[in-house]
Amino acid sequence: MSQARIIDGKPLSERLQAEVAVEVAELKAKHGLTPGLAVVLVGEDPASQIYVRSKGEKSKAAGMHSVTHILPVDASMETLLDLVESLNVDPTIHGILVQLPLPKGLDEKAVITAINPDKDVDGLHVINAGRLSQGLPSLVPCTPLGSMIMLRETLGDNLAGKRAVVVGRSVLVGRPIAQLLLQADCTVTIAHSRTVDLPTVCREADILVAAVGRPQMIQADWVKPGATVIDVGINRVPFSDPVKAAAGKTKVVGDVAYKAVSEVAGAITPVPGGVGLMTVACLLQNTVTAAKRIAGIA
Repeated sequence: MSQARIIDGKPLSERLQAEVAVEVAELKAKHGLTPGLAVVLVGEDPASQIYVRSKGEKSKAAGMHSVTHILPVDASMETLLDLVESLNVDPTIHGILVQLPLPKGLDEKAVITAINPDKDVDGLHVINAGRLSQGLPSLVPCTPLGSMIMLRETLGDNLAGKRAVVVGRSVLVGRPIAQLLLQADCTVTIAHSRTVDLPTVCREADILVAAVGRPQMIQADWVKPGATVIDVGINRVPFSDPVKAAAGKTKVVGDVAYKAVSEVAGAITPVPGGVGLMTVACLLQNTVTAAKRIAGIA
């Protein structure tokens, strides 16, 4: 049985970051414009700290202006909203990202709503969601944007007419990637935990996007032979090795049973090393896009 082509996020993300760095240099040289990204972290969640540090390092490596604001875990809504408003009016900042999830007691929807939609590089503001659904220029959530780049890298422009099934309906991934697939002329189904006979629905897909947040939920017999599988899931599970498990060690797996599905699919993204790497690269791209639009540069 043939093995699926691995859609490796590392070379794709490095290429995108290199392209962003070239564009940043051109904006500085031709327009005196340095795209600026502000990342806000509330609390000391270790995983969030790693993500935030990575975003800061990569934005600086691309030649951007990059600032990180870290608030204590007990910061008030008023403090957080005041910070967001100061970034909204800061002319050196073109992208604002508030790292989610926020600590309990803070209203994520209210914080997202407070961000200037033109600086909303996470693409979560309702105005950006509306623009995306209408096919208008918008800031698209980074993970769906990266997923689409990987699909086009794998299938070229041969997306029109393909049956696409998205498992998961979150506002961060499921719904926006369904909109992007529609715009690419795919026939799109959004499936979820209440979908009747989910395995049969998944087997209809030429393109299967797993964004459900359940470790290795998508099994080999759920996948149409030759399908392209995009695994968005990032789940921490104990090692099967009892010694490592007893020590509390965990590993990262996707929403897809990778090894088994690799023997059925035509192409598949690994976890880790797949979509996650594209997400930060797309954040940089979104910041450049936002800077150009705010400055009126085509």
